[in-house]
Amino acid sequence: MVTKFDRRILSQSYTGETFLTNDGRGLIVDFYVKWRVKEPGLYFTATGGREDLAGERLAEIVKDGIKSVVAQRTLQQIVSAERAAVTGQMFGQASHNAAGLGVDLVDVRVQRIDLPDEVAARVYESMKQSFAKTASRLRAEGQSASAGIRASAERQRTVILADAERDALRVRGEGDGAAAQIYARAYAKNPEFYAFYRSLQAYERSLGKDGDLLVVSPDGDFFKYLKEPSRTSAPRR
Repeated sequence: MVTKFDRRILSQSYTGETFLTNDGRGLIVDFYVKWRVKEPGLYFTATGGREDLAGERLAEIVKDGIKSVVAQRTLQQIVSAERAAVTGQMFGQASHNAAGLGVDLVDVRVQRIDLPDEVAARVYESMKQSFAKTASRLRAEGQSASAGIRASAERQRTVILADAERDALRVRGEGDGAAAQIYARAYAKNPEFYAFYRSLQAYERSLGKDGDLLVVSPDGDFFKYLKEPSRTSAPRR
């Protein structure tokens, strides 16, 4: 009797398999296997030519490979490791052991790595606390930097205001000095006209508003230019 075997690539998926990490954390792994018959005689001897039995035994071989790889690493290492590196190590171990079944292991792929609900809750809480600490530290650093910036800005403001006040006083002093020189030159040219002009300014300031009341002696010097306009004279050129 001649027994024929299908040499096409066969695929089979496995879901919900649990494996323990090096730190005792459970991981739920979904994976699939692709294989084909390579040595019919050895395949028939090992499995009786039954495809379902070959799939079961091959699954156990792959599970042993996954178990070995996962058991060598902590949960953090599994999560942070490159998926290709982990899968490559699994495939290498499983491929060597699958040769005893007379099959060629074409591919092994991890489709999903997840945590049991209770483990996921603990990991989530741990991550939450870690992020809270980081946020608190960053917030404190930000507040410290903000206080430093505000203090620096306040110091700069004080310096700028002091410089502005100093410059304003200097300019005001220079202006007052220039005005005094102008007044002095005007007085030197025609003292009588200068006195008359200053009297007009005094009249404007004292009598320029409605309702102003001024109590002075009519014989005083305040009204001398109103009483004796002939005393004024045009400025000499």
